Amino acid sequence: MDELSLGSRELNVMALLWEHGSGTAGEVRDLLEADLAYTTVLTILRNLESKGLLRREIEGRGHRYFPRIAQRTAQRSALHRIVQGFFGGSAEALLARLVDDHALDAGELRMMAQRIRGHTHGKRRRT
Repeated sequence: MDELSLGSRELNVMALLWEHGSGTAGEVRDLLEADLAYTTVLTILRNLESKGLLRREIEGRGHRYFPRIAQRTAQRSALHRIVQGFFGGSAEALLARLVDDHALDAGELRMMAQRIRGHTHGKRRRT
């Protein structure tokens, strides 16, 4: 999946399905923080299915929906779009914004530095 675009309600539904593995429209509705009508939740699920992000199986008189894309894959796609769209393709600029805008303590910064060092030592740097 090269480009993944989700609205906030779609993202909320996907997050629940990633967490729980599957759900019916009623189950998803009950788990959502927003008080949405059953038909609204069903529409969101069908839209996600039409985007290829969910599959459904018949269960009783309804359907059970399952994610077709892993959360990590969706994160990678969304992050790519953010880096390209907001940071001119610069992962360094994104990282700088995260460090500047979030109150990271010294331990978190050390862990990030270790991860970066491990990544650069484990892979050949691009020139």
